[in-house]
Amino acid sequence: MEFESNETNDLDLGVEKNFRQYTLFDICKDPGLKDDEGNEVPRPFTKNQMRKWLKKVRWENNKQGKRAKEKARAKERRRNARVANIDLGPSRKTLKKMKLEKPKKDIGIIIDLSFDHLMMEKDRFKVIKQILRCYSINRRSETPLQFHITSLGEKAKSDMSRHNGFENWDIEYHEQPYTEIFPKDKLVYLSSESDNVIEKFEEDTYYIIGGLVDHNKHKGLCHKIAVEQGIRHCQLPLNKYVNMKTRKVLTIDHVFEIVVKVCEGVPWQDAILDVLPHRKGAYICNSSNDSNAIDDCSKVQIVHDSL
Repeated sequence: MEFESNETNDLDLGVEKNFRQYTLFDICKDPGLKDDEGNEVPRPFTKNQMRKWLKKVRWENNKQGKRAKEKARAKERRRNARVANIDLGPSRKTLKKMKLEKPKKDIGIIIDLSFDHLMMEKDRFKVIKQILRCYSINRRSETPLQFHITSLGEKAKSDMSRHNGFENWDIEYHEQPYTEIFPKDKLVYLSSESDNVIEKFEEDTYYIIGGLVDHNKHKGLCHKIAVEQGIRHCQLPLNKYVNMKTRKVLTIDHVFEIVVKVCEGVPWQDAILDVLPHRKGAYICNSSNDSNAIDDCSKVQIVHDSL
């Protein structure tokens, strides 16, 4: 019996040797698994898993080449601009130097990243992309705001690592939630569900934007969180200055840019119309100075530069 047991173990070991257990990390291209007769055999992973993984592999393999092409195109644009005497604005190197010299306003913006568990991977990537745009907007501002990211978890760190050098961005990263970092009386959550309408941004105050792309699955969540935590909340005065064909729900970077522009001294109406994309179909309100004239909007559509 002892001999039979050893033989069985040897057979099991042979099976393990002949049939290696593959993981997705072993795969860099779809082997198109087929038998000797050309019939497709089951893959170790579903086609959907393979498709997603191979997309990641291609992105990683092409990342450096893509970055090199972007640099070459930027260099060519600058060369052509110099010949045509066109000002393209400050370069990346100049902006990095400027961020150390520009005095920041005593107003902060916080992006709350505590919603990772409510989003799919593609929606988390959208949040990171919008944060990247927020960072670009802030460092190009003449009066940049204090920029904080809170509740930075492992998923968010992994997503942000796709962008080389994110650790060096002029952003304060915090793993803790904002309630453990800032006094509650200095916090204001921006939410379209709030009944309070903001008119001006206060000094020594931090305005929170929810880092959530949910396609309206969790409507009112940020407002609910603010109420439960006992912190102030308000909405931007969109109804007072413009009317829109679509829902008055803006992306993270749109809210961020409006706040930055208003803090720079741009009037609310100009800031809103400057930032809103064409698809929002914004209409200007006639009585912008009358707080009761929320619905008194003209039917003349505003045409502004595309973003």
